[in-house]
Amino acid sequence: MKRLQNKSCLVTGAANGIGLETARRLAEEGGQVMLSDISAEQGQAAAAQLREAGLQVSFIQHDVTSREQWEAAIQATVAFGSALDVLVNNAGIGLTGSIETCTADEWRRTQAINVDGVFHGTQLGIAAMQGKGGSIINLASIEGFLGEPLAFAYNASKGAVRILSKSAAVHCAREGYGIRINCVCPGFVETPLVVNALSKLPKEHAEAFYNKVISRTPMGRLAQPREIANMVLFLASDEASYITGADMLVDGGLTAS
Repeated sequence: MKRLQNKSCLVTGAANGIGLETARRLAEEGGQVMLSDISAEQGQAAAAQLREAGLQVSFIQHDVTSREQWEAAIQATVAFGSALDVLVNNAGIGLTGSIETCTADEWRRTQAINVDGVFHGTQLGIAAMQGKGGSIINLASIEGFLGEPLAFAYNASKGAVRILSKSAAVHCAREGYGIRINCVCPGFVETPLVVNALSKLPKEHAEAFYNKVISRTPMGRLAQPREIANMVLFLASDEASYITGADMLVDGGLTAS
């Protein structure tokens, strides 16, 4: 039997990058997967691509900053697969800027998507999973451990996601809900988010940043989205039945060096 056979899953920010690969891996292992993304065009194209591969997926447009759209996304997932067993809070943005250059609007936008979105999803996900259990996986980052001067707002948001997840995980465990909540903390991954963030920097700064990342990463390369998705799959499966409140680092050894 496949690892997620007959389990219903919701993956946010699933139109590309880690979200798309996560949706693919969950569906490959038998999951009935609802993709959500703020971009209807990209999300529908992603879902069509996966359906062409014979996978059970659907798509809903979803702004993770909206409580109402969160409720609609969960309802759509339940209607598509009859339950909510796995929730992956992947949607996020990464704006560059230091404490001196980050604007108030950039700060608020980053926290609204990266933190408020995870709060809504985790809270509503717990409500939907009560009585039967489930797995919630929140995408944090090594930037939630490190002080990267050019990613001030992003650092703060991912640190918040880590602690939010731990608090919710302990609560659910002590209440006996059977709901596990964990974080996946990727290093630098070859995704549109990283490429777009680097493109906003002056060329010489972007090159210096990239070279610094590669030199600091013992494995000497960026991660591929599938490598992160495989960790999400593990946490979603029953193989991770005794893991909750954990930060699962997938960073090529960067934080260990």
